[in-house]
Amino acid sequence: MPATDTDLVLAAQSGDVSSLGSLLTRHRAGQLAVAYGILGAGPDAEDAVQEAALVALRRIGDLRDPSAVGPWLRMIVRNACKMRLRGPVSTALDERVAATLPSSEPDPAELLEQHAARDWVWHALDGLSPSLRLVVMLRHFTGVTSYQDIADACAVPVGTVRSRLSEARRKLAEALLATADEAHDDVTARAAARRRSAEEAFVAMDRGHFASVLAEDWSPTVESFWPPGIQATGHAFLLRGMDNDLADGVGHKLTNVVASRDLDIWEFDLVSPPEDPTHCPPGAVWVQHRAGGLVQRARLFHLPRPTRVA
Repeated sequence: MPATDTDLVLAAQSGDVSSLGSLLTRHRAGQLAVAYGILGAGPDAEDAVQEAALVALRRIGDLRDPSAVGPWLRMIVRNACKMRLRGPVSTALDERVAATLPSSEPDPAELLEQHAARDWVWHALDGLSPSLRLVVMLRHFTGVTSYQDIADACAVPVGTVRSRLSEARRKLAEALLATADEAHDDVTARAAARRRSAEEAFVAMDRGHFASVLAEDWSPTVESFWPPGIQATGHAFLLRGMDNDLADGVGHKLTNVVASRDLDIWEFDLVSPPEDPTHCPPGAVWVQHRAGGLVQRARLFHLPRPTRVA
């Protein structure tokens, strides 16, 4: 006998990702019908359904009446469509469903916090192209969250960031549905290993041993990109930059590491010397692209200095 909606909701709320995937698949036709009715048949309607799927993944634990999951999912789609129309859409809705509606955009980071599905979500993220994965990782897992800062960190226009985030949300929802029943790698162990590696690298850097870090983990032909618009190949420029920081008394404090299959992001504070407190920006982000176990391309982004209030 097929599982009821109530059975699937209760299982999903307990962290069963396959039940969550089954629910979204079962009700997809109804969600599409709602989206087509508001936006018309086309990519906008399909994108709204995918965005709604991410919201549902994030908020399934908030659904108080499991038997109302169908109306709840359709209302999330209506909400997503209204956001696209940027105008009011009149809908009559049971108060039980309305009380569970989300008020913010889908956030992959919250999926990791609210579900026992960390490996599943990161498996889906790893399936995105590097360019799409990078904007998602910056937007949702680091302090580089504004469209302009993400654009600067990726060296692309702001419009490209917006379009990539939209495409990434759609493809992420598709990937989550497609992989709900699969076994997934232990990304927790991978993240911990990358974090340890970054911590060891920062200790070595501040002790003047950056050359050993590069020799072990960075390709000898690594391409690096530095503000403002500097490009270099190999280890020499990287070593010179670190030597200059040490000579100037600049400190480095690692604050965050985000790692996917072949993409790492290091966030760190830059500590200016006491005698020159404005020597350097408040912090920086290293975006590192890996292949064959080594960093092949890296881009440094300086966090903007605080705006002075007159």
